[in-house]
Amino acid sequence: MFDLDKWQEIYSTISKNKLRTFLTGFSVAWGIFMLIILLGSGYGLENGVQKEFEGDAENTLWVSQGVTSMAYKGYKPGRYIRFTNDDYENVKDVEDVEYISSRFRIWETNTLSYKNEYGSFDVLCTHPDYGAVENLEIIKGRFLNDIDVKEKRKLTAIGKLVDEALFKGEDPIDKYIKVGSIPFKVVGVFDDPGGDRDLSRIYIPVSTAQMVFNRANRINNISMTVGDASVDRSVEMVEEIRNNMAQIHHFSPDDQRAVHIWNNVENYEKFMRLFANIRLFIWVIGIGTIIAGIVGVSNIMMIVVKERTKEIGIRKAMGATPGSVISLILQESILITAFAGYIGLVLGVGLLELASKYIQGADYFANPEVNINVALGATLILIIAGAIAGFVPARKAATVKPVIALRDE
Repeated sequence: MFDLDKWQEIYSTISKNKLRTFLTGFSVAWGIFMLIILLGSGYGLENGVQKEFEGDAENTLWVSQGVTSMAYKGYKPGRYIRFTNDDYENVKDVEDVEYISSRFRIWETNTLSYKNEYGSFDVLCTHPDYGAVENLEIIKGRFLNDIDVKEKRKLTAIGKLVDEALFKGEDPIDKYIKVGSIPFKVVGVFDDPGGDRDLSRIYIPVSTAQMVFNRANRINNISMTVGDASVDRSVEMVEEIRNNMAQIHHFSPDDQRAVHIWNNVENYEKFMRLFANIRLFIWVIGIGTIIAGIVGVSNIMMIVVKERTKEIGIRKAMGATPGSVISLILQESILITAFAGYIGLVLGVGLLELASKYIQGADYFANPEVNINVALGATLILIIAGAIAGFVPARKAATVKPVIALRDE
């Protein structure tokens, strides 16, 4: 039942000690505010890193050419390793490879044109699986396919920014753009969920590029996804690929510089473990700050009980039960903590919302937010903490004997 008199009494007590109540509440509000800011910043950092990973599938391996750094079986160090189509075919046979593509970039001519529109964009030569490796989203037409590669067709899939720059709203499908002076038919337009990095690119079949641009059978790197393979399995695949390459290109399997292999599976797992530890650390720091504020509340309530000893004695002499005394002290404690904590919660969430509007597009930081479960959890912590802060003083007040309390000066 709602006891208006009791709440009026609590309000009267708080009103008489405004500065003390404010400072006590401020310490609690600051603790919740810092917890929300720290958690939001942690999530923002995590979201930013995950956004970077969205640019590629998370389960990828990337194999790139290098330079030998060790002498091996009569071969001197400093030898450049050059990949060919055979390397792509060999890696393709490794167990657990899901999608795979070789790749090289056309450096000598990256000027694209359509009618009177010109632009400088990246020209990448790949297999059809590269769309899955890069996690591209086709928004018009299609990506490259196996027939394009087999028949060495002069076709291209272009990024959204290329479409906007060259076609100015005109439908690009089945239109021809020139790569240098060579026409390529546009078969698709793609978007990149990881950002704008890939949108200023076009992709053409690797076989077509090798023929048209006189690359013989050369490629620069090989990328693949590994399906649901575990981190341990991905590490095994890295060693298997390195050993195969070492045998074909005659370098030591221990020579890490001869062939560079980036294991996105392993690195993504490391990042996730790192952020789990960061979240744990943030919770420890945030809760520690809240506890410091709660201790302040408890100390203040002890002072309140001391100041109201005679009043409590009169209450008990008039028949007040220990439960009613405990209830009075607990309600005041919970009110201060809950109200101050709510203010800190609102200010923290508000600041995160404000910050998110000004840092959109920042590298490795995106959407610094706190989900509803965290907000509810913080509120629950406040209620429990407020009850704990007031319980010890309330117990002390409940044990006061009326005769002794009435003698208190």
